[in-house]
Amino acid sequence: MHKKQISKAVINRLPRYYRYLGDLLEKDVVRISSKELSDKMKVTASQIRQDLNNFGGFGQQGYGYNVEYLHTEIGKILGLDKKYNIIIIGAGNLGQALANYVDFERRGFYVKAIFDINPRLVGLSIRGIEIKNIDELKEYITMNQVDIAALTVPKAKAPQLAADLAKWGIKGIWNFAPTDLHLAEDIIVENVHLAESLMKLSYKLSEKNKANDK
Repeated sequence: MHKKQISKAVINRLPRYYRYLGDLLEKDVVRISSKELSDKMKVTASQIRQDLNNFGGFGQQGYGYNVEYLHTEIGKILGLDKKYNIIIIGAGNLGQALANYVDFERRGFYVKAIFDINPRLVGLSIRGIEIKNIDELKEYITMNQVDIAALTVPKAKAPQLAADLAKWGIKGIWNFAPTDLHLAEDIIVENVHLAESLMKLSYKLSEKNKANDK
């Protein structure tokens, strides 16, 4: 039996559902209707029902959704019921910011090691995690369980480094370098382009300004 193919758009919305439901839990909200959730998320109630029906629905007619249960189940779908060990390669400003972001640990993502080529950074610690020389990278991966490698390195270095990581057994790469990485199908790559996000914001501001000038 073939596994149902879930669209990328649905997958992209799941973290938003998880975050909003987490906010509701913090406010002690017990249940919520698709209409109420739609008002908060600016997604139609029909879309929410369609999205969740891909995974079994979770709602009860006349009751809506149990917030804690739905939050837990979406967490499982996202794999957040597991723990992931992360290494960061590149200890510049962005790499240090990622290492300092303690909220990752609440989601089950633990930064275990940081690597850099700069001798002025090697030996320093961020939240008790020592920055290692990148020459130690292969040995570290060989000797430790690493689930995700976060790349915050220059564009020119990212492709070869990613290829090496794949060769050494890394299956998940979180890429912040300003280039798309193309690896074998069994390597999962999430390309994060901060500049593109800023350009989208710039476009929206530009369009809003044009509308205001009319």
